[in-house]
Amino acid sequence: MNNGGKFSLKYSSIGLFTLLLCTLTLHSSANYFDSQKFYDNILQARPDTIPVKRDTTPVNKTDSSLKTIQQVDTLNVKISKDSLDGPVSYSASDSMVLDVPTKKITLYNSATTKYKDLDLTAYKIELDQEAQIVVATYSKDSLGAMVGKPHFIQGESNMDADSITYNFKTQKGITKSTFTQQGEMFVYGERIKKVNVSDFYALRGRFTTCNLDTPHFAFRTKKLKLVNQKLAVSGPIHPEFEGVPVPVYIPFGFFPLSQGRHSGIIAPQFTANQQFGVGLEQFGYYKVLNDYFDIMFRGDVYSYGGWRAALSPTYRKRYRYSGRMNLSFQNTRILSNDAKKEFDVNRSFNFQWSHAVDAKARPGTNFQASVNAGSTQYNQFSSVNPTINFQNQLYSTISYSKNWDNKYILNLNAGHNQNSRTREVQVRLPDGSFTINNFYPFQPKEFVGESKWYQKLGLGLNSQFRNQVSFYDSAFSFTQLIDTLQWGAQHNVPITLALPSLGPINIAPGMSYTERWYAQEFTRSWNNVTERVDTSISKGFYSARDIAFSLSLNTALFGTFDRFGKNSKVRAIRHVVRPSVSASYKPDLNGKDYYYTQVDTSGRVLPFSKYAGSLYGPFGQGEFGGLSFTFDNNLEMKTRSKKDTTEGGIRKVRLLEGFGFSGSFNFLADSFRLSPLSIYARSTLFEKVNITASASMDPYKIDQRGYRINEYAWSGGGKSLGRLTSGNIAISTSFTSKKAEEAKQVQDELASAEMPITLEEQQAQLNYIRNNPAEFADFNIPWSVNLSYSLSFSRTVKRDYSGFETQVNSSVNVSGDFNLTPKWKMGANTFYDFKNASIQQLTMFLSRELHCWQLGINITPVGLYRSFNITINPKSGILRDLKINRTRYFYTQ
Repeated sequence: MNNGGKFSLKYSSIGLFTLLLCTLTLHSSANYFDSQKFYDNILQARPDTIPVKRDTTPVNKTDSSLKTIQQVDTLNVKISKDSLDGPVSYSASDSMVLDVPTKKITLYNSATTKYKDLDLTAYKIELDQEAQIVVATYSKDSLGAMVGKPHFIQGESNMDADSITYNFKTQKGITKSTFTQQGEMFVYGERIKKVNVSDFYALRGRFTTCNLDTPHFAFRTKKLKLVNQKLAVSGPIHPEFEGVPVPVYIPFGFFPLSQGRHSGIIAPQFTANQQFGVGLEQFGYYKVLNDYFDIMFRGDVYSYGGWRAALSPTYRKRYRYSGRMNLSFQNTRILSNDAKKEFDVNRSFNFQWSHAVDAKARPGTNFQASVNAGSTQYNQFSSVNPTINFQNQLYSTISYSKNWDNKYILNLNAGHNQNSRTREVQVRLPDGSFTINNFYPFQPKEFVGESKWYQKLGLGLNSQFRNQVSFYDSAFSFTQLIDTLQWGAQHNVPITLALPSLGPINIAPGMSYTERWYAQEFTRSWNNVTERVDTSISKGFYSARDIAFSLSLNTALFGTFDRFGKNSKVRAIRHVVRPSVSASYKPDLNGKDYYYTQVDTSGRVLPFSKYAGSLYGPFGQGEFGGLSFTFDNNLEMKTRSKKDTTEGGIRKVRLLEGFGFSGSFNFLADSFRLSPLSIYARSTLFEKVNITASASMDPYKIDQRGYRINEYAWSGGGKSLGRLTSGNIAISTSFTSKKAEEAKQVQDELASAEMPITLEEQQAQLNYIRNNPAEFADFNIPWSVNLSYSLSFSRTVKRDYSGFETQVNSSVNVSGDFNLTPKWKMGANTFYDFKNASIQQLTMFLSRELHCWQLGINITPVGLYRSFNITINPKSGILRDLKINRTRYFYTQ
């Protein structure tokens, strides 16, 4: 039938094709059968569709009148030998020709045929009822261009061909000049034979990851077998570039096509280094053991005798936990700068472990681990990851927590700190805390009316304990471990009471009790012989306690200035002040723990605590009764824009997101009543420049050696408010051109599809990106610039107590890239240290977009490891190891 110029018919598996032919020929062919008798037979054989209810009344077998007769209707129609086990739907937008004698149907123009999971489209499709074969071909227009090229989809098979011949019954077929995509691989075959749902055989095939009709590169082979979305195996194979064959033959080819994890060899990278020699890096083997566990072995070998071996197992269980380990051994053998010896030899190791538990696996219980430990010189001699050469600190943390209905919380921790410069190692095992969240003992289970003030009295508990040992990895001994063992504990009981607010002012009284336990007492004394301060340690059990009472008031003040002209873009400026004042009292319970000791030859004495140097530190000296104050501000501006008409064209601009100061005044102190003031500010200028700054200002004068004296800075007619004893400022900004929307959308889709990875895997990926920036150049961004500057200073007492010295650190980090042409990109990243007046590291890259290939040149002329490498490799991840690489680098220390 014709519906709007498009034919659409369907036949099933019980001989309805014959019925269709008889109907369309208006019963004119008596050579086949009498159509009226055929319809009568069909109608008579049709079962009764009216349901008959079964009589549930008990039947008396002797009463013949109550006997029921049960009749079963049957359909006695023989199924044709050429019938299929499913319906076939087909349609065409032009015409359909029925050839009754040969039982063939030919569809023209936008023809489609569907059978089960098979979907075939082409310009011309011919269906043979008796042979159960479908043939699809294309046509050409008046200009000779191909129109309606056959397209075949079945399950995971998806291909385009010049012609397709397919058998519905056997599900076998032959295609000519066929293109198909298998994962990242594009496959072409002059003739492809489909033997079942997943297996194909191809004659004169071509493999490539280039999605052009005429690819830039490919691998040619005469015979090829494809297992759909799993693998491809070929005979002798050779590459070609731009259609020109390369006389390099491989006896066979094996290409994994399935997605996911696969065991296999990791190809090495050739390198040449002036200090290490010629070598092969990052070669190894990756083994998938099961769905939950895999392991990777990698190694480096150099001609001077150095080597490195790394073992990295990974485990995961969805919705439960995941983790990764990395154990590396490094035998460094590099050319020595000492004329007396040829090589410097060093052996080191490193162990990393990252473990994460899904929060839904065991609600209320959590276990996390992030371990990075090993020899202190491992980072210094690592050649495969130059970014860690400047990391002097190694940290590890293993934590377990248990939460009982958010009332009681237990935390247990273990970890370590390691300094590669001083070679000092500190191990914390175990650390822990137990917290009882605030509970209200006078609060009834059910409220009736308004609550009383005493019902808001809250109590809590926070107990902590720590254990720590310290040692130097160059002189480790068990005796030293025992001598440096420290432990301590702290218990805090907060008592809070929420009083009704007095209008805009909130009042909150409070009291806290704190007790600390110590394992050592430190006694410092002046040695007249050596003219220095000596320290003696007494081990035992010691304790100290403190108590404090407070009453805090806080509110918020708002001010707006909107008296601007009618033509002014500025509509209003709003200022918000949030003052907070707290009156507190703390008795002097720890004055007995303080003593005075001479610190220099001039006879100067300073106060010290017996617990200075312990894990939790001493309590403050003296009695405190005074005020603590904080003034926080923010400043906003409303402007009117003629272009942006959303929300009435009014736009809010944050001038200062926060700025203020805090301090305290002790009325009971005999000297230095005013504490140093902490000043801070933060803002984002023009929604581009991020600025954060903080400083500490001492309001008292100092003597010739820099020690404080009990005189305000403004006393005696001075105009100074005090001295800045420490401070820091950080400024950062980034400018980038507009990114293409299509590329951003694709990138967002890929990001959403990524599986979560562990912290160590993220770090490994970031390190690879830093070392090979040219490989990850984004040509969709024409240019980008990132700037950051930091400045910090502090005044600290000298080691001999002879005075103070100012430590100043300042650095700037600049990175950016830009497109020289739409296919060439250049970029650089540098770090400049103003204190040393030198560039600490400089990295530059040049990248060339080659469609399916890319060219990358990375240069590091300044740094601990200076390097140069040039790489040409395909973009496809499946062929990443198929690259041309030339690397040279050398150690500069």
